[in-house]
Amino acid sequence: MATQLKSDALMEQMKLHMSTDTGKELTKKIGLVYQINIAPKKIGFNEKSFVVDLKKGEVKEGAYEDGKPDATFSFTDDDFLKVASGKMNPQIAFMRGAIKIKGSISAAQKFTPDIFPKPSKM
Repeated sequence: MATQLKSDALMEQMKLHMSTDTGKELTKKIGLVYQINIAPKKIGFNEKSFVVDLKKGEVKEGAYEDGKPDATFSFTDDDFLKVASGKMNPQIAFMRGAIKIKGSISAAQKFTPDIFPKPSKM
């Protein structure tokens, strides 16, 4: 059974973000495919996968099936939200073991909070 993650809402926003002009700029600028595995509590357990395809400009749930993603990230739900919202620096998170990365390091370095829509301020 799929767990509800706090990150689900962010991924929904990301889908909408991809169809905006900002989203289209990202696909031009980055042109990479990321797979993001998000675990409710502990990396590697009960992960839910999402593909953030910045080549085609799509976001979808499930593992990437078109070959290999340029980089794959594993996070816990909370840490993913912290990194995506800019509250945690991805490099620091990586050094602390809060992110696991597979694939190209240069691709991974282009994965920054800038690719995510800013949480709407209330």
